[in-house]
Amino acid sequence: MDTLVRHLLREAGTSYAREAGITLKDQPAPLFQLLVLANLLSTRINADIALAAARELFAAGGTTPRGMTRLSWQDRVDALGRGHYVRYDESTATRLGEMSDLVREKYGGDLRRLARDSEHDPGRARELLQEFSGIGPTGAGIFCREAQAVWPWLRPYLDDQTTKGADRLGLPKDPKRLADLVPEGDLARFAAALVRVARDRKLADSIRRER
Repeated sequence: MDTLVRHLLREAGTSYAREAGITLKDQPAPLFQLLVLANLLSTRINADIALAAARELFAAGGTTPRGMTRLSWQDRVDALGRGHYVRYDESTATRLGEMSDLVREKYGGDLRRLARDSEHDPGRARELLQEFSGIGPTGAGIFCREAQAVWPWLRPYLDDQTTKGADRLGLPKDPKRLADLVPEGDLARFAAALVRVARDRKLADSIRRER
């Protein structure tokens, strides 16, 4: 593995799911939690605030679709507020309720059924993800980048955000060449690290200096 890539993973290779306190597995609860996180990260708000808001929602009991719908709208607003997710707290509280309802109604609370319904096609999975309130192309991309850690059929999932980060580091922008730089099991971490670099020029400069 290239020295720069190794340093990138060491400095920025924590998945967003792990940072939000999600132990990601191919199971209903953690997959739902990832969907919540993708929803929160989709908004034009600082990623650290979105992560804090996710942790507050999970601490309040919103770790499953049923748990999220058992929270009142005001409970969700309050949890978002404790995470300082205040600019979009009311609209997001509504979207999270609608999203949870659809997960329960369409997939029986289990997003593994979405994987099945997509026939393990990444493009179709993105389309199905965008049926959820608050999940557009950005949110679907976030979900897929992280979910490739437990859904191998998504790999390699390296989108425009990751290739922007790669370009800043002088790495290949072609997704296939980029994917070859790390073991398959590290792709989700690698993608998260590249997204951080895409959003933080100072981080990119720091990592480049290690080459």
